[in-house]
Amino acid sequence: MSSIYKILIAIALMFAVSGPAMAAAQVDINHADAKTLAEGLSGVGLAKAEAIVAYRTEHGPFKSVQQLAKVKGIGSKTLERNHDVIVLGDAPAAAKAASAENAAES
Repeated sequence: MSSIYKILIAIALMFAVSGPAMAAAQVDINHADAKTLAEGLSGVGLAKAEAIVAYRTEHGPFKSVQQLAKVKGIGSKTLERNHDVIVLGDAPAAAKAASAENAAES
């Protein structure tokens, strides 16, 4: 075998083995703490992550990824960069429970 062929096989095997490890982990913006948000979202430091948690605490779970843009410091570029890793947990169920709780209190 030629050395170039061996190198190409080695590179192909390297990508095959490391591919799953290079895949970004998903981040549940409705349940993650600030540290997890800061570590899992590109362009989001601890201060922005704390703002996400504060917004979620005040307004309830996020119902869409786009709603995250209402958090100060989170813009469309940050959303685009992280769109594939953001998940919403059980947002519809949580929103439904909050509605039922508010109706019961009335």
